[in-house]
Amino acid sequence: MKGNLVKWLLLLCLTCYLTTTTTISVSTPNSSMKKTYIVHMDKAELPETFTDHHQWYSTMVNSVADKLKTKDEATEEEEDGEERIIYTYQTALHGFAATLSEAEARKLEGKNGVVAVHPETVYQLHTTRSPEFLGLHPEDSTSVWSESLSDHDVVVGVLDTGIWPESQSFNDTGLTPVPSHWKGICETGRGFTKLNCNRKIVGARVFYRGYEAATGKINEQDEYKSPRDQDGHGTHTAATVAGFPVKGANLLGYASGTARGMAPGARVAAYKVCWAGGCFSSDILSAVDQAVADGVNVLSISLGGGISSYYRDSLSIAAFGAMESGVFVSCSAGNGGPDPVSLTNVSPWITTVGASTMDRDFPATVKLGNRQILSGVSLYRGRMNLSVRKQYPLVYMGSNSSSPDPSSLCLEGTLNPKAVAGKIVICDRGISPRVQKGQVVKDAGGVGMILANTASSGEELVADCHLLPALSVGEIAGKAIKSYALRNSKPTATLAFLGTKLGVRPSPIVASFSSRGPNFLTLEILKPDVIAPGVNILAAWTGKAGPSGLPTDHRRVNFNILSGTSMSCPHVSGVAALLKARHPEWSPAAIKSALMTTAYVHDNTQNPLKDNSDAAPSTPFDHGAGHINPSRALDPGLVYDLGPQDYFEFLCTQMLTPPQLKAFSKSSNHSCRHALANPGDLNYPALSVVFPEHPSLSVLTLHRTVTNVGPPTSKYVPRVSPLKGVTVTVQPRTLQFTSKIQKLSYKITFTTKSRQPLPEFGGLVWSDGVHKVRSPIVVTWLVPI
Repeated sequence: MKGNLVKWLLLLCLTCYLTTTTTISVSTPNSSMKKTYIVHMDKAELPETFTDHHQWYSTMVNSVADKLKTKDEATEEEEDGEERIIYTYQTALHGFAATLSEAEARKLEGKNGVVAVHPETVYQLHTTRSPEFLGLHPEDSTSVWSESLSDHDVVVGVLDTGIWPESQSFNDTGLTPVPSHWKGICETGRGFTKLNCNRKIVGARVFYRGYEAATGKINEQDEYKSPRDQDGHGTHTAATVAGFPVKGANLLGYASGTARGMAPGARVAAYKVCWAGGCFSSDILSAVDQAVADGVNVLSISLGGGISSYYRDSLSIAAFGAMESGVFVSCSAGNGGPDPVSLTNVSPWITTVGASTMDRDFPATVKLGNRQILSGVSLYRGRMNLSVRKQYPLVYMGSNSSSPDPSSLCLEGTLNPKAVAGKIVICDRGISPRVQKGQVVKDAGGVGMILANTASSGEELVADCHLLPALSVGEIAGKAIKSYALRNSKPTATLAFLGTKLGVRPSPIVASFSSRGPNFLTLEILKPDVIAPGVNILAAWTGKAGPSGLPTDHRRVNFNILSGTSMSCPHVSGVAALLKARHPEWSPAAIKSALMTTAYVHDNTQNPLKDNSDAAPSTPFDHGAGHINPSRALDPGLVYDLGPQDYFEFLCTQMLTPPQLKAFSKSSNHSCRHALANPGDLNYPALSVVFPEHPSLSVLTLHRTVTNVGPPTSKYVPRVSPLKGVTVTVQPRTLQFTSKIQKLSYKITFTTKSRQPLPEFGGLVWSDGVHKVRSPIVVTWLVPI
């Protein structure tokens, strides 16, 4: 973490109040206005007078309904209660979603069997080369892909915008019949029939009731009210997870090669939960509930929102239920970086994925009239390419001020055609989408655009498929170009687009946009867990939208290049599917442990991973345990395993009330039997120790248990990186295993030598000479505020 610790903690506390999930407003002048609420229920409290839970839920809604009807209309009242229930949840969580007024919701909270009532929340999407970059080579006999048949029984559920089934990435050639454990179906609707499913797309469902309850009926002429994906995001993520190999894939000639998913033999089940107006929690929860019932092995969820507590995060509760059923849940960390404490999806039973760059780039250059050449990136490829031999007039509508204004940001309606026609326009990054700025320039008569990063984006470059000749440059280059344009009476420039470049060094680098830790809900649980490729990722695309995603983009492509933690999440989901295929007995926690303890923290120049926002070394708050290494994760040696009761014991340390805990236990299956002495004692693969404000406590000990998944007989010894503020001791000094699946415990003690103003970072490695089982270490000293 950079900066002063006091400022960091102030930000941390402030964020606890401000970083909350976007919530549909319930504080309206008219308290009788109805909104959607998620009602978590204790299923075990079902009264004997009811034959099923839905009947119980309907009666409960009727019991709190505003009494506006006469006794003669009692039957209609009961039907009204039935109609107001949008979904019932039965597998991953228990309860229902219903339209209620604020007053009705308050009444419902006091009813027997009601665990919690939360308002509907809105989540947002977090938006070729990567398999090779991750060391997955199909021709290598030792590759994770080498035993492909065992992949075929693994089903990955993708919660997103749907799927474009005609893409060659979903070809089912060579796949065996659909696994017998699969219970999912293919729902039909406009543009989607049962024939659109095959042995690759084994399930496709659509969830829209919550969305329609909040926004009104979907216009079926504008949107597919079916699993068909017209946005492209869902197709891209699904293909990244498990796309069939497609030779010659490219985007307008960029990134040409064979596009394949991380687990090309795995099956895909698409759960469409996102629409033009967002992704609504009641729909998401129903999709998770159904996916678990259908029999998915992995859930890939590239969306999220801010959170204020574990029990208020409905997705967290549903993910807990999925984990109980043995489903590995991977979620994107969010695109709120490089701001600290910007993470979403921080529950320890979720694998939280940040984004990194690869060793592939799409260079482009700006040559100014003074002959200065500056580098940038672009995916532009069009007929109206600027001549590299001609200089074009250059204009910047901003000023020397460091603060961008509407014109310099090229917001819609802010550019004067008389001032920009026939010119290359410099636009500051921010506020509006990057490709939309290019459209604004084009509409105003500009012939090209230079998109300049501001301080918030730094030197990170994300390539875009613009509608006019355009490229992106970093903050330093942007300042130089803007200074030239403002100081010269007749500034000129030309743009050149140089195609695809491989072997970029250094890489990987933590993406500037990737959301950062620490986990403000529980500092003892390090988040994110890992990072994976999330910048300039090539994958399948919808046939309904152009590569820029703009309505004015009439180009159609089979593949598109996108960036975001939305892209890094399916990389981890796919690798998890590979691990599940090789180790079907592994729990979700074991798979996560294998990914974390084998991750690497050095780039291809053998230097520590860097942070793209400032080129400084990144920390575990940026990269978690490190960058995933699929081949090593296949054989991690040891794993830190956890079961549902272990996670529940962790929740018992989080000062939750019995009703709040009940949302996770669902029934009497879980209780605080052996509450952890410290939340840091959760058997997590990362070690985060937090010394409280009072300096009298100078010694803290964490406890861990590892399970041998390597050779039956092995001896591991520990190595701890030196830390300035603490001495670290590990007991015992050796772990001697005599059988497979044997469990051995150790404790690691931190003794303060000198309290540090900033967190310290290091690592613990257990090694048997072949395996290196690494856990990141974070030591934080809290100070009075």
